Amino acid sequence: MVLFRSTDWNKDLSLNEMQQVMDRTYAWFDRLRLEGKCKAAQPLFAEGKVVSGTKTRTVTDGPFAESKETVGGYLILNAASMEEALEIAREWPLLDCGSTLEVRPIAPECPDFHRLRRQRAAAAT
Repeated sequence: MVLFRSTDWNKDLSLNEMQQVMDRTYAWFDRLRLEGKCKAAQPLFAEGKVVSGTKTRTVTDGPFAESKETVGGYLILNAASMEEALEIAREWPLLDCGSTLEVRPIAPECPDFHRLRRQRAAAAT
Protein backbone atom coordinates (compact mmCIF):
# COMPACT_ATOMS: atom_id res chain seq x y z
CA MET A 1 0.00 0.00 0.00
CA VAL A 2 1.20 3.47 -0.83
CA LEU A 3 0.08 6.35 1.38
CA PHE A 4 0.30 9.77 -0.25
CA ARG A 5 1.57 12.40 2.20
CA SER A 6 1.55 16.07 1.38
CA THR A 7 1.66 19.59 2.66
CA ASP A 8 0.31 22.12 0.17
CA TRP A 9 2.17 20.62 -2.79
CA ASN A 10 0.80 23.31 -5.09
CA LYS A 11 1.41 26.45 -3.01
CA ASP A 12 4.34 27.74 -5.12
CA LEU A 13 3.11 26.58 -8.52
CA SER A 14 1.38 28.58 -11.23
CA LEU A 15 -1.92 27.33 -12.63
CA ASN A 16 -0.08 26.07 -15.71
CA GLU A 17 2.46 24.18 -13.57
CA MET A 18 -0.32 22.67 -11.45
CA GLN A 19 -2.07 21.48 -14.62
CA GLN A 20 1.15 19.88 -15.85
CA VAL A 21 1.59 18.03 -12.53
CA MET A 22 -2.04 16.89 -12.63
CA ASP A 23 -1.66 15.65 -16.21
CA ARG A 24 1.50 13.69 -15.30
CA THR A 25 -0.23 12.26 -12.23
CA TYR A 26 -3.29 11.10 -14.19
CA ALA A 27 -1.01 9.57 -16.83
CA TRP A 28 0.92 7.75 -14.06
CA PHE A 29 -2.31 6.31 -12.60
CA ASP A 30 -3.64 5.39 -16.06
CA ARG A 31 -0.41 3.54 -16.88
CA LEU A 32 -0.54 1.62 -13.60
CA ARG A 33 -4.15 0.60 -14.29
CA LEU A 34 -3.32 -0.53 -17.84
CA GLU A 35 -0.36 -2.55 -16.53
CA GLY A 36 -2.57 -4.18 -13.89
CA LYS A 37 -0.45 -2.71 -11.08
CA CYS A 38 -3.21 -0.55 -9.52
CA LYS A 39 -5.64 -2.63 -7.45
CA ALA A 40 -7.34 0.36 -5.82
CA ALA A 41 -6.68 4.05 -5.28
CA GLN A 42 -8.64 6.87 -3.75
CA PRO A 43 -7.98 10.43 -2.62
CA LEU A 44 -9.02 11.47 0.89
CA PHE A 45 -10.57 14.69 2.11
CA ALA A 46 -8.45 16.70 4.57
CA GLU A 47 -11.06 16.59 7.33
CA GLY A 48 -11.70 13.60 9.50
CA LYS A 49 -12.05 12.42 13.07
CA VAL A 50 -9.84 10.36 15.34
CA VAL A 51 -11.46 7.80 17.63
CA SER A 52 -9.40 6.72 20.68
CA GLY A 53 -9.71 5.57 24.26
CA THR A 54 -9.63 2.37 26.25
CA LYS A 55 -12.79 2.48 28.38
CA THR A 56 -14.38 5.67 27.09
CA ARG A 57 -14.23 6.34 23.38
CA THR A 58 -13.18 9.87 22.50
CA VAL A 59 -13.70 11.52 19.14
CA THR A 60 -11.45 14.46 18.24
CA ASP A 61 -10.91 16.47 15.11
CA GLY A 62 -8.42 14.82 12.83
CA PRO A 63 -6.96 13.30 10.96
CA PHE A 64 -3.73 14.11 12.85
CA ALA A 65 -3.46 17.66 14.11
CA GLU A 66 0.10 17.17 15.38
CA SER A 67 1.38 15.94 12.01
CA LYS A 68 3.07 18.25 9.54
CA GLU A 69 1.89 16.09 6.65
CA THR A 70 -1.53 14.65 6.04
CA VAL A 71 -2.38 11.45 4.25
CA GLY A 72 -4.10 12.65 1.12
CA GLY A 73 -4.91 9.29 -0.40
CA TYR A 74 -3.85 5.72 -0.90
CA LEU A 75 -2.92 3.30 -3.64
CA ILE A 76 -2.98 -0.46 -3.33
CA LEU A 77 -0.46 -1.91 -5.74
CA ASN A 78 -0.28 -5.30 -7.33
CA ALA A 79 3.51 -5.64 -6.93
CA ALA A 80 5.58 -8.80 -6.67
CA SER A 81 8.02 -7.31 -4.15
CA MET A 82 8.79 -4.27 -2.03
CA GLU A 83 11.46 -3.35 -4.58
CA GLU A 84 8.88 -3.27 -7.36
CA ALA A 85 6.52 -1.18 -5.23
CA LEU A 86 9.34 1.28 -4.47
CA GLU A 87 10.24 1.48 -8.16
CA ILE A 88 6.63 2.40 -8.95
CA ALA A 89 6.46 4.88 -6.07
CA ARG A 90 9.64 6.66 -7.21
CA GLU A 91 7.80 7.68 -10.40
CA TRP A 92 4.97 9.56 -8.61
CA PRO A 93 4.95 13.09 -10.10
CA LEU A 94 4.13 14.92 -6.85
CA LEU A 95 7.48 13.89 -5.37
CA ASP A 96 8.87 16.75 -7.48
CA CYS A 97 6.54 19.10 -5.57
CA GLY A 98 7.76 18.10 -2.10
CA SER A 99 5.19 15.41 -1.30
CA THR A 100 6.27 12.10 0.18
CA LEU A 101 5.05 8.54 -0.01
CA GLU A 102 4.91 5.81 2.57
CA VAL A 103 5.15 2.33 1.06
CA ARG A 104 4.12 -0.57 3.29
CA PRO A 105 3.31 -4.22 2.74
CA ILE A 106 -0.25 -5.28 3.53
CA ALA A 107 -0.40 -8.10 6.07
CA PRO A 108 -2.86 -10.96 5.48
CA GLU A 109 -3.94 -10.55 9.12
CA CYS A 110 -2.99 -8.44 12.12
CA PRO A 111 0.62 -9.44 12.99
CA ASP A 112 -0.12 -9.19 16.73
CA PHE A 113 -3.10 -11.54 16.42
CA HIS A 114 -1.03 -13.97 14.35
CA ARG A 115 1.75 -13.98 16.98
CA LEU A 116 -0.78 -14.49 19.79
CA ARG A 117 -2.39 -17.42 17.95
CA ARG A 118 1.04 -19.07 17.51
CA GLN A 119 1.90 -18.50 21.19
CA ARG A 120 -1.41 -20.01 22.32
CA ALA A 121 -0.95 -23.02 20.03
CA ALA A 122 2.58 -23.57 21.37
CA ALA A 123 1.33 -23.30 24.97
CA ALA A 124 -1.41 -25.86 24.30
CA THR A 125 1.08 -28.53 23.17
